[in-house]
Amino acid sequence: MAPTPRPRRSALYLPGNNARALQKGKALPADVLLFDLEDAVGPDAKADSRTRVCEAISSESYRPREVVVRINGLGTEWHDDDLAAVAGSAAHGVLVPKVESGEQVHALVARLDALGAPESLQLWVMIETPRSFFKAEEIASASDRLAALVVGTNDLVNDLHALHVPGRAPVVPALGLAVLGARAGGKVVLDGVFNDITDAGGFRAEAQQGREMGFDGKTLIHPSQIGPANELFGPSHKELADARKIVAAYEQARAAGTSVITVDGRMIEGLHVRDSQRILALAERISEMESGS
Repeated sequence: MAPTPRPRRSALYLPGNNARALQKGKALPADVLLFDLEDAVGPDAKADSRTRVCEAISSESYRPREVVVRINGLGTEWHDDDLAAVAGSAAHGVLVPKVESGEQVHALVARLDALGAPESLQLWVMIETPRSFFKAEEIASASDRLAALVVGTNDLVNDLHALHVPGRAPVVPALGLAVLGARAGGKVVLDGVFNDITDAGGFRAEAQQGREMGFDGKTLIHPSQIGPANELFGPSHKELADARKIVAAYEQARAAGTSVITVDGRMIEGLHVRDSQRILALAERISEMESGS
């Protein structure tokens, strides 16, 4: 069985120009902290924020959280300096917005290699334009350094001239393409943000929808969204109980030399066993993170 990816149930954006937010992030229970040098930072503050973020993550004070820096996009005046700074930092990953092709992924990987970035530095990319969703599988399969696709629903809605509505009907086809592409490439995929931080019920409904579609987690804009995201994208008590039953039945059947497995009257196949093993391994990784190990 392939190694279990670390949990990415909740990925909270932290504005790179806000020292208080960067400090607060050290105590927040998000799986991933996304230090933002793009949308959250105005042009005059880009350079200072870049320095502040790289200094902040130079210590191990954010452990066991995963630290990823969202830089400015390809073609912007800040992109090259951002990429170079993160390549030499202690970040776990660098998130590049508006990536639209496998060719762009190849170019980013080549640049990271030229900058001497350690192999442990993962490339994350945002898919947020109509073209990028049609190229999701190509993007996800372009490089082993690429670890995750992050959906940008706000930009997508804008490009489609659509509306933000409950249920997200205008973008559901694109969300499906993102999950299909990520899975075809063997990569993690995170759902987009929910904009109204006062609508807890709306957030839960959208997060549940993302979980049902197959997303690994959700990007967040406020700490109040962390708890619900961790709950909804983590294995439920029922999922864990069912997974334990299936794995136990599989082990008993193997010991007895039989290939016929039933659990609660349901026939169990190899795919059910593999998924149950994945769920249990994910739960173990979550437990390790929450204990700080």
